[in-house]
Amino acid sequence: MQTDEMEVPINNINNTNKQKPLPKVKEPFKNQRKDSEGSMESSNLEFEYGDTDNLTAELSELYSYTEEPEFGLNKDCFEEDFRSQVKEKKWIELGVPEQRAYVMRLLDTLEVTNREKRLKVARAVLYLAQGVFDECDTEVDVLHWSRHNVFLLYDMGTFTALLELLSMEIDNNQACSSAVRKPAISLADSTELRVLLSVMYLMVETIRVETEDERPEWRSTRETFKAELGSPLYNGEPFALMLFTMVNKFCSMNAPHFPMKKVLLLLWKTTLFTLGGFEDLQEMNVRGRERLSLPPLPEDSIKVVRSMRAASPPASAMELIEQQQQQKRGRRSRRTAYVDSLEGDSPFPRKQPLVKQDSLDTYNERDPFKNDDARDEEEDSDDADSGIEGEVDPLDRDVIIQPPPPLPPLRPATERLSFPKGLPWAPKVREKDIEHFLETSRNKFIGFTLGNDTETLVGLPRPIHESVKTLKQHKYISLAEVQIKREEELQQCPMTLGEEEVEETPTEILYLGMLPNLSQYVIALLKLLLAAAPTSKAKTDSINILADVLPEEMPITVLQSMKLGIDVNRHKEIIVKAISALLLLLLKHFKLNHIYQFEYVSQHLVFANCIPLILKFFNQNIMSYISAKNSICVLDFPHCVVHEMPELTAESLEAGDSNQFCWRNLFSCINLLRILNKLTKWKHSRTMMLVVFKSAPILKRALKVKQAMMQLYVLKLLKIQTKYLGRQWRKSNMKTMSAIYQKVRHRLNDDWAYGNDIDARPWDFQAEECALRESIEKFNSRRYDKNQNGDFAPVDNCLQSVLGQRVELPEDFHFSYEMWLEREVFSQPIQWEELLQAQ
Repeated sequence: MQTDEMEVPINNINNTNKQKPLPKVKEPFKNQRKDSEGSMESSNLEFEYGDTDNLTAELSELYSYTEEPEFGLNKDCFEEDFRSQVKEKKWIELGVPEQRAYVMRLLDTLEVTNREKRLKVARAVLYLAQGVFDECDTEVDVLHWSRHNVFLLYDMGTFTALLELLSMEIDNNQACSSAVRKPAISLADSTELRVLLSVMYLMVETIRVETEDERPEWRSTRETFKAELGSPLYNGEPFALMLFTMVNKFCSMNAPHFPMKKVLLLLWKTTLFTLGGFEDLQEMNVRGRERLSLPPLPEDSIKVVRSMRAASPPASAMELIEQQQQQKRGRRSRRTAYVDSLEGDSPFPRKQPLVKQDSLDTYNERDPFKNDDARDEEEDSDDADSGIEGEVDPLDRDVIIQPPPPLPPLRPATERLSFPKGLPWAPKVREKDIEHFLETSRNKFIGFTLGNDTETLVGLPRPIHESVKTLKQHKYISLAEVQIKREEELQQCPMTLGEEEVEETPTEILYLGMLPNLSQYVIALLKLLLAAAPTSKAKTDSINILADVLPEEMPITVLQSMKLGIDVNRHKEIIVKAISALLLLLLKHFKLNHIYQFEYVSQHLVFANCIPLILKFFNQNIMSYISAKNSICVLDFPHCVVHEMPELTAESLEAGDSNQFCWRNLFSCINLLRILNKLTKWKHSRTMMLVVFKSAPILKRALKVKQAMMQLYVLKLLKIQTKYLGRQWRKSNMKTMSAIYQKVRHRLNDDWAYGNDIDARPWDFQAEECALRESIEKFNSRRYDKNQNGDFAPVDNCLQSVLGQRVELPEDFHFSYEMWLEREVFSQPIQWEELLQAQ
């Protein structure tokens, strides 16, 4: 996969030739996968999905382990300056007025022209934001004073001062050109940027998070800061757009020294703070539906997903092969037993192979509350449809099916009435589904249709009336459908309806700012995601995302190499976490703000090959990725600045932490699956991409992770493509089909399990994408084009004024004008007769 091109190549998803199928896993990983799968399958993962991890974990991920010596450097810079002002007291012993006076003096010093002096002051500010850890005894104290200092720094206008310094560093062409010429870039090349971005990240993350000991004035500060970040106050654009520009500049190789991990983390947290998290999205959705007088949501999706439990993963390919071999041996032995019984020998062969009890349950299970006929029909249907068990020969059937055992005594009524729990999701039906159902019914019973009429039921039998009634009970009208209908009306009647009133929300402001360079931002994020993915191989021409993790002097000892290896892997995992969370947030907020904003970003993602990139990400040993131990707890902030550093050994580095899974990696996997679902939902052309890239075996392997939310989004992706995978696949994956039925929302007339849906027929996928692209362009042109009313502007019909206008002509026009005149005018004969006839 090439990273220097604008798009991620689709035809190289597996880093192999086309002849090699996707789902194959290399031999060296087999044992590793078995070990990890065995350990992960023991119990459900106690993982709670949310906007972010806990505050301590989020703060610790800001720093690389190679930045550890800089904590002491920050302290020294602060102590040197602080002691020149305050002789005897510590920072935590000062009153708030004294602290404010000292911060004001620091900010004045930030404006000096001496670069080294400015960096020392910035380090002193960073030490304050880090919680003056040298004066604290516990991690709790560090977080307490960090919070106190951050709010104090913001009140004194520190963020605005840092923003000006950041703009200077971004526009520092000398540093950029120097970094481009360097053969190897290290931490030293991004020192100023890392200090500034660290302070800004600490301010955004600390002010964003609410705590129990919240002061009343902090709440108003939070709302002020949130409005400030989301408004176009910085050079006429929101702060997030400045960070997007940094990402774009880095990926275009113009600034390879930018510390990309810190930029991406700050961009993600800024977007999360200004636009809102998942619970905010749920509330905005509810308010939006109330504003449009739509029925309320059938359930709170966040609560439903959190209450779900993980299902047992389906059998792997090796287990299925072993099972089939055992069944074949079992059939052979049963056939031998039947023949031997005919010849008068012993009815059983000498060596009876072991047969799994599951394969016999189909025939031996008896329900005392069913009659024999019903049992026979159920046995026959199970026998015919079970692809895993295979079809049974008539000879086998005679041996297997025994006369029913005597009925057990009836249980008490209280025991018998144990109904299964309800399905987690309320069914949904679209208006389009009701129209299609009525169109089919009218064609069948009447012979003609009534277009989009869903009210007239004359001539249809009574069961159809009941079906329509049930469908309408579960009809769900989304905000997107209302927005599309409104957009069609605005396009058809621009003069009658007038201009649309667009609310200036933070999402709207961000989209407007991103619009001119949206494709570049999307491609840059996907390039970084590709470079950080564990399945990507290092290439000389790929993007170097390790500029802010590699030390100036490379490791000498084995221990240093191990530490740097863990740091590099952790660095990549954090980048994947930030990008996946950022893309998901943007898609969800744009979809809620306007469906065509979401579709515009989605199309750019699809055209930049985001779908095969995510599949490539999952085409790895996903169990090992989720249980990775790429962290050194004693080096995490704030633990490393409070406690004494123990001696690191190779054994302690290999041990890692004691957690069953890595929170950030599981979080990233769920985010990427949700992005894939958003890109493919109701899009047949993109669903076919999943089929073409053989995503089914890749996604089935992801079901091994026993976490309900991750399984849900994997099952959704499998559900939308089951009708394209063929009957044999469905027969061989009945356990997966059952899990889909239990966990994924039902569409009442969606024939996904049988492949009879009209959407499964041949489709002009290119036309589908082109029609969507046309609608998006019309929307952007109508709402954001400054010359959108050009068709209705007054026209100057005066010949003298039109000819008197001065027209700017290109320079080469003067040289080629005579040639153009000769070719286009003098050498072209004029057909006067045709001109007269046309009149």
